[in-house]
Amino acid sequence: MRETRIVILGGGFGGLYTALELEKVLARRNDLQVTLVNRENFFLFTPMLHEVAASDLDVTHIVNPVRKLLKRVRFFEGEVSSLDLEKKTVSVTHTDGSHSHELPYDHLVLGLGSVTNFFGLPGLAERAFTMKSLGDALSLRNRLIANLEAADFECASGEREPLLTVVVAGGGFAGVETAAATYDFMLEALSFYPHLSEELIRMVLVHPGTHLLPELGEELGSYAGRVLQSRGIEVRLGTRVKAVTPTGVELADGEEVRTTTVVWTAGSSAHPLLATLSLKKEKGRLVTDEFLRVPGASSVWATGDCALIPDRARGGYFPPTAQHALREGRTLARNLVSVVDQRPLSAFVFTTLGQLAAIGKRRGVARVFGINFSGFFAWWLWRTIYLAKLPRFEKKVRVALDWTLDLVFSKDLVQLQTPRSRGLSADVEAVPEAKTA
Repeated sequence: MRETRIVILGGGFGGLYTALELEKVLARRNDLQVTLVNRENFFLFTPMLHEVAASDLDVTHIVNPVRKLLKRVRFFEGEVSSLDLEKKTVSVTHTDGSHSHELPYDHLVLGLGSVTNFFGLPGLAERAFTMKSLGDALSLRNRLIANLEAADFECASGEREPLLTVVVAGGGFAGVETAAATYDFMLEALSFYPHLSEELIRMVLVHPGTHLLPELGEELGSYAGRVLQSRGIEVRLGTRVKAVTPTGVELADGEEVRTTTVVWTAGSSAHPLLATLSLKKEKGRLVTDEFLRVPGASSVWATGDCALIPDRARGGYFPPTAQHALREGRTLARNLVSVVDQRPLSAFVFTTLGQLAAIGKRRGVARVFGINFSGFFAWWLWRTIYLAKLPRFEKKVRVALDWTLDLVFSKDLVQLQTPRSRGLSADVEAVPEAKTA
C-alpha cells in the first residue's frame, strides 16, 4: 500500500503542532509520510521575542531546533516558491537558492503565517524595525546599544536627542511589550555610560485607538497606559505614524519626533503566496470550514494566521493567536488521520483561556477565564504560563535560569554582529607569529 503523503508548509504554531500531533501517529503506523517545510530550521517562540530585544533572554533560548522536536516527520529547510493545486505539487527552493525541489502531496497543510504590512507609508519599510523574527529582535537590540555607544561621546552631544529617542508604533501586545522592555533595558544600561542620564532617554508609544491593548478591554488597556506614563513613556493615543523620514517620524496630528529608531508593530497581512491561489479569501486569509479544510481545493487544509476558521458557537472567526493556532494544529492532524481512515471529522471548538501582557518593571496585565489581573501577579502569570508553553524541558530550564540570573546581574550590552574577521591580501608580507613562554 502506498503511503499517504502529507506536506505541511510553515513551522509556526499551527504548522509545528500539526506535525507534533502527527509525530505521535507515526510512532504506531507506517502508512503516512509527513514532511514539514520551513525557511528556518527552528521554531521561534514569538511571545518572548521582546525579551531577546531587551537582553532579558539569551538568543538561542526561545528557539527550538525542528529536528530535535520531530524524529519521525521529515524536515525540509527551504522557501516555498509556488503551489500547483491541480498537480498536487509544491515547489521548494533551498535557502541558499542553489536549486529547487518538487514535493508531491496527497494532503497539503498551509500554515505560512503572516508578514508585516507597512500600508505603503513613506519611508516605513526602508527605515523601521519590525518584531516578527529572531533577526528583528537582534537588529533592534544592536541598534539600541549602538545608539547608546554613539551618544556617550562628547562629540555627539548635539545629536543625543534622535539617538536616544525610540518610537514604537502600535499599541497591541507586541508594541506595548516591546516599548516597556526596551525602555527598561535602556534605563538599566545608563550606569555604564557616564555622559548619559535618564532625562535623555525618550520612549514614544503611538496608537490610533482610545486605549492600549484593545484585545484586553478598556479597563486593562487604560491601566497599562497609566503605568507606562508614570514610568516616563509617552503614550500618544488617537494618532498614527504618517511617514518616516531620515530625521524622524511624522505623526498624523502634525508632530514630528526626531529619532533614528522606529519600531513598527501596527500591521500584518497574510503570506503573499496565498494571493496566487484562486481560493476564497477574506483580507488575504484563506476561509476554511469548521474542520479546517479549504473549500474549492482538493485535500488542502489551513491553520494559524493564514486561516479564517469559523466559530460556529459565537459567530465570526477564531482570532489569530498562538493558543488557537496550536490547538488548530492538533485538530487538523487528527482530521487528516480521520480522512485516511475514512472516519468522521471533528470540528474545531475552543474558547480563549486568557490573554496576558508584560508592561515592564515586573508588572503586567492579564485576563484569564474572564477575570482581570494587573500588577505583579499578572506579570508572574505571564512568565509562568508562557514558560509552561515553551517547548522542550531543556529550553524551559535555560529560560528559567536566565530570569533567575537577571535578578542578580545586569543586562548584557553586547552587540551580536555576524561579519567575518578581516584578513590581509596576498601582497602584504606576513608577520611571524609571536611565541610565548
